[in-house]
Amino acid sequence: MQLVYADEHGRVFDHPELLAVARSGDRLVELFEDELIPLPPGATLVGLPYTRAVGMDAKTGEMKAMAPGCQAVGALLPQGYTRYYVPGYMKTDKTQLLPLFGYTAVVWKDGEFYVAAGLTDDPEPWNPENCDRKELELQVDRLLKRYPDNRLYKHLSHCALEYQCLTASNTFLQRLEGAVPVSFACNAGCFGCISEQPDDSGFPAPQTRLKFKPTVDEIVDIMLEHLKTPNAIISFGQGCEGEPSTQVKLIVEAIRRVRAQTSNGFININTNAGLTDHLRAITDAGLDLMRVSTISALDEHYNAYYRPRGYTLANVEKTLRYAADKGVYTSINYLVFPGVTDREEEIEAMIGFARRTGLKLIQMRNLNIDPDAYLELIPKAKGEVYGMKTMLDIFREELPDVAIGSYTHVPPAFAG
Repeated sequence: MQLVYADEHGRVFDHPELLAVARSGDRLVELFEDELIPLPPGATLVGLPYTRAVGMDAKTGEMKAMAPGCQAVGALLPQGYTRYYVPGYMKTDKTQLLPLFGYTAVVWKDGEFYVAAGLTDDPEPWNPENCDRKELELQVDRLLKRYPDNRLYKHLSHCALEYQCLTASNTFLQRLEGAVPVSFACNAGCFGCISEQPDDSGFPAPQTRLKFKPTVDEIVDIMLEHLKTPNAIISFGQGCEGEPSTQVKLIVEAIRRVRAQTSNGFININTNAGLTDHLRAITDAGLDLMRVSTISALDEHYNAYYRPRGYTLANVEKTLRYAADKGVYTSINYLVFPGVTDREEEIEAMIGFARRTGLKLIQMRNLNIDPDAYLELIPKAKGEVYGMKTMLDIFREELPDVAIGSYTHVPPAFAG
């Protein structure tokens, strides 16, 4: 398993002598055969700026950093794959933060690239290679002409064509899970927010946030178009917006108007679940699915990352419990990071959280963050670190009624 690195021109090489190593938290570790899979279709190799690749001398076992200009290389994985390790690297400039991506350790083995990851869901529905760009452009044009005054469609066209957001693209292709953003405000100040960062954060936000308050008519237009397909999912709460439940009145009215016209498909909300009263109203209006974003079931860790405003992790738990009791299919968008999520105390806390809330699905989502900045922010490990692969095995054993996946699904009772 040879070390992979990139030069200053972005050309990727395998090292003839150094073996690949990876990071679990802030520890450099060796990789094993059963932790590797071939580079999946739709994955992308990227150089990590401001880094030097680190490998291991096969004879001595010594960790060695390559010369300046030899960057570490990571893989950005498509949906369906959960990373086990971060690439092995050292920073050349510790003041610089890496762009907000989920870097996965990659090696050269048997004449091809392998990654330290495992399959946790069917990757095909969300494989970016399955998004026909020409067909997307045609459908964007069609819906913009049909709804020339709908500002949400104009906003989503930018997300689909410029950012190549698959959820926004689905809205125009009328398949799978489609997007209907509604909120420019948020009740959390997430350390790694992808749509809005303070000027002094050091993180370049990879996309811009929704800048207007849509009308109910604009929301309903998109929902009715997307729900023409019986098993389609239309979702509030996208990467280009804040917390959707801050616009509770808009959402409740939109759901009621849509459900008065069609029973097709499923209405989902992606939420931090902090505004319990707002989400009770949204649930009662006719919500089908709820996905709650979390990074931990431990208060200290959760608060350090989310920086919640006016709510606590206890509110999140109450919201999930209420929704589950009302028959909503609940899941968590679990932001996972090797060397942190697989800590003993994190695993125990999440198992208890899942049992108390009646959770149906854990969506494993690779956290997009600068590893060093994240590790400086959160509490230190208190117990053993089991490894991501072992963590998944523990979840499957301890939570037999909770599915492990990577994205929102139609509930099993309705899947056909």
